[in-house]
Amino acid sequence: MNAIRRQSGQAAVLTAVFLVALLSIAAFVIDVGSWYKAKRDTQATADAAALASAQSLPDDPGTATTLGGQYASKNGGGLQTLTIGSQLSTNDSVTVKISRSAPGVFSKIFGLDSVTVGAGATARVGAMSAAKYVAPIAVNRAHPMLNNCSGPCFGSGYPTTLPLSKTGAPGAFALVNLINNDNGTPGTSVLVDWILHGFDQYLDLGDYFSDTGAKWNSSEVIDALTQRIGTELLFPVYDTLGGTGSNAQYHIIAWVGFHLTGVTASGSNGSISGWFTRVIWQGIQSTTAGNPQSLGARTVDLVQ
Repeated sequence: MNAIRRQSGQAAVLTAVFLVALLSIAAFVIDVGSWYKAKRDTQATADAAALASAQSLPDDPGTATTLGGQYASKNGGGLQTLTIGSQLSTNDSVTVKISRSAPGVFSKIFGLDSVTVGAGATARVGAMSAAKYVAPIAVNRAHPMLNNCSGPCFGSGYPTTLPLSKTGAPGAFALVNLINNDNGTPGTSVLVDWILHGFDQYLDLGDYFSDTGAKWNSSEVIDALTQRIGTELLFPVYDTLGGTGSNAQYHIIAWVGFHLTGVTASGSNGSISGWFTRVIWQGIQSTTAGNPQSLGARTVDLVQ
């Protein structure tokens, strides 16, 4: 009888020990999950702060530093360092490091009140080897406002016009068929959609056929351009135009932002007015220094 009682007592003790151990493990797992979430939140803040900061590069490192710090502060804080760097060109990247304390709950049983979670991110700004949401109006690289001011002249202080008349090849009127390797005609409704929303695929640099005829003079295209007044569009920039008619091709070498203020159409002549502008756009960033040409249209990406 006494042996049975001793065995029962030992079982109770062992059960209690195992329960305590299991509860401790479960509690620790809960804390580890909480710390993992804190780590992800810290990484998200580092990524976003780096991306926000890089949008002012390379032209204004001071503003980039301020923006990164402000963004980190508004999203949990913990900014340790923010460093402007040069990867492919001067002041083209920013590295952000965030560190925070993540409290423990059940881990305090073991004397662990909190852990430190850290994260870092680097964002780089650069010219685009491919761009999305492009509008189908070609801009000549020789345009004065792309060559004065020690480079492009940006902003409302440099108002200009872009001709929508013949561009040097028979049948070419500054309209580009953005469907690569297609020398057909996309149609007025397609051009209208590209003007209002941009081409919804990534476009590489290279040769694009002209969309023949003065379609921009149609009421539909003029109405679409009118709707875009006061907004920024992204145009392809060409250096050469060869061929004739439906076989004429623009050689696209870069992209440029344009703030539209007006449109004029009269017979086979016309123009749009506004000014060139620096833009951060959705695109695929070039990984080669100095190629393609940077005409103020840039994209920002996280890099390793």
